[in-house]
Amino acid sequence: MLARLKEQASALGLRACVLTFEPHPLELFAPRTAPTRLTSLREKLELLAAHGVECVQVSRFNRAYANRSPQDFIEQVLLQGLGMRWLLIGDDFRFGARRAGDFALLQEASAKHGFGLEAMRTVAQDGVRVSSSAVRSALAAGRLAEAEALLGRPYSISGRVVQGDKLGRTIGYPTANVQLRHNRPPLYGIFAVRTLDGKGNTRYGAASLGLRPTVDDSGRARLEVHLFDFAGDLYGQHLRIDFLHKIRDEEKFADLESLKKRIARDCDEARDFLAASVRA
Repeated sequence: MLARLKEQASALGLRACVLTFEPHPLELFAPRTAPTRLTSLREKLELLAAHGVECVQVSRFNRAYANRSPQDFIEQVLLQGLGMRWLLIGDDFRFGARRAGDFALLQEASAKHGFGLEAMRTVAQDGVRVSSSAVRSALAAGRLAEAEALLGRPYSISGRVVQGDKLGRTIGYPTANVQLRHNRPPLYGIFAVRTLDGKGNTRYGAASLGLRPTVDDSGRARLEVHLFDFAGDLYGQHLRIDFLHKIRDEEKFADLESLKKRIARDCDEARDFLAASVRA
């Protein structure tokens, strides 16, 4: 979709611009049942920039915005606000109060105001429609290869390295604690990972993403990454973690010694996977 947007922007001599909403509309209307976020706003902006998008309009989604009529959305947001001259939408895009706006209404507006309009055809990967729902389903089930195929890249989470409780250091497995912007990640468990820091350094390791049931009863998700053959200081740096392979689900162990032994096995499994698939 972004490739098609850039192609048409180049042909018309315009900037490629993406309109997105913050927060997700379902987080406003149904916060308890809203889907988990695949990216934070910062991650979304970084990914769009990496794919050549020149401009991103982040619209604050609130009750007033949700109550705009479809006609107001077209005229005030798209035409007056963005100066839009060509529009590409997904095949299931609805907009305006009560989701009353659809492709047919946009076609009428296109004829009236003279802007170009195109609906993106459905894209499938191995018979599965590419969608955020399909990605979430694959991640929740630990099918990281499937999620990567749908995304065109490994699923990743990025954030700043912050101070933790240093438990990993006391049992021989120091970790970088990566700040999570949302407490409902789309996947949980122990993983083989690749990391990229703000200086462009790539490293490999094992990560735990979850609630740490053996040592923590707060119910707060934590992302901790043990980097192999690394002893430096990453505090304050922005770290991207690519999830390459799921090793297992979280477990609650009877004591720290049992946890330590399981971590050793996890690291061995992660090293074996990385040696076979990434570093080969």
